[in-house]
Amino acid sequence: MVTSTDPSLDGSPYQQYLYAYPHKTSYRPLRPRPRLADVWRAEAREALFLYLHVPFCEMRCGFCNLFTRANAPQEQVTAYLRQLRRQAGRVADALGDDAGYARAAFGGGTPTYLTADELTELFDIATGTIGARLPGVPLSVETSPATATPDRLAVLAAYGTTRVSIGVQSFLDVEARAAGRPQRRTEVEAALGAIRDARIPVLNIDLIYGIDGQTTETWQESLAAALAWRPEELYLYPLYVRPLTGLGRRAHARADWDAQRLALYRQAVETLAAAGYRQESMRQFRRADVPAPDGPDYCCQDDGMVGLGCGARSYTTTLHYSFDYAVSVTEVRAVLDDYLARDADDFGYAEFGFHLDGAEQRRRWLLKSLLRAEGVDADAYRARFGRPPTDDFPQLGRLVERGWATDGGLRLTPAGLAHSDAVGPWLTSAQVHQAMTGYVPR
Repeated sequence: MVTSTDPSLDGSPYQQYLYAYPHKTSYRPLRPRPRLADVWRAEAREALFLYLHVPFCEMRCGFCNLFTRANAPQEQVTAYLRQLRRQAGRVADALGDDAGYARAAFGGGTPTYLTADELTELFDIATGTIGARLPGVPLSVETSPATATPDRLAVLAAYGTTRVSIGVQSFLDVEARAAGRPQRRTEVEAALGAIRDARIPVLNIDLIYGIDGQTTETWQESLAAALAWRPEELYLYPLYVRPLTGLGRRAHARADWDAQRLALYRQAVETLAAAGYRQESMRQFRRADVPAPDGPDYCCQDDGMVGLGCGARSYTTTLHYSFDYAVSVTEVRAVLDDYLARDADDFGYAEFGFHLDGAEQRRRWLLKSLLRAEGVDADAYRARFGRPPTDDFPQLGRLVERGWATDGGLRLTPAGLAHSDAVGPWLTSAQVHQAMTGYVPR
């Protein structure tokens, strides 16, 4: 029973996907630019996350607001890999010889937009230039139905890729087109078959609910088609229509959209539970017989991330940084052109970022834990920050009053997980909200 109200909690369940905190729209130019060697000097560097960003796709999906360019000319792809190697060299120098990587990911964009030979070069940058142990640590690579070809997948397998994530979104051609993603189911099924043939341990399938024209019956059809492949993981995303995207330019408001998305979400939770999948977050589901990834421990709340590429972020304890952020086609190309034109010495500095004080560090730790099904480890929080999380965030009691959380607000209930995209923005600090509001979309 709801005994307290708050406008941001009582509004739409779909306010913002908090996949990172703070959001990149809160980043601002860093003046003067700090040297990466200074940024990383006091950081623990034994168990980092390496992220390589490939900003190319064969098409721009209607819902996509990622930093990516569709159908880039070959000379730009070649130049990007050459520049990525230069950046990797400067970053490796800044981190020093004691840097080690516990996990890695190639994202984008679509890394498998690259040819097999170009993927081999990408792996050489990761291993030879930046020094990641591949194979040797869990590695996730994103792909698409059009680019998950046997020759590319063979390269991924040869370098020990442990997880491939494919954006299917819908198994129904008409729904894929409605989401601004023209594809055919035959192409999707062929790609899934090629991934299974490559014997990469973990297959993740992305699906989207809330597409125009989608019904409970068609959603069930997509769920059943995905489950037929027995993927080790599934990520289920509510459709968002954002400014400057294909759908954002032609979308119309639907009064019942929130209710529809919630109903389809609950349908999926029930379907996947019956099929033997364990819910890890609002979006992530893992087959119950699949253990968590092996490898050295990595905790996103505590450890740093080293991002390479013009759309990648990097995280230290007190500074999150990247290059400029853009969504529109024109501005993405401008940022990409700027990246390609830079002198190699430029990559020894941080450009755009957000400084996290002690309060923001505690808030990030809480959010990255609370929005997971297992919730907040109060002992780990106390060990890190010296006091219980409920002392720093007494407002968590409001979630308990609503039936959205238990354990003093440290663990979301099923209803709370369903409202993760409202809980995250509600707990976002006023400072970050103000910075995000002040960002001018480009």
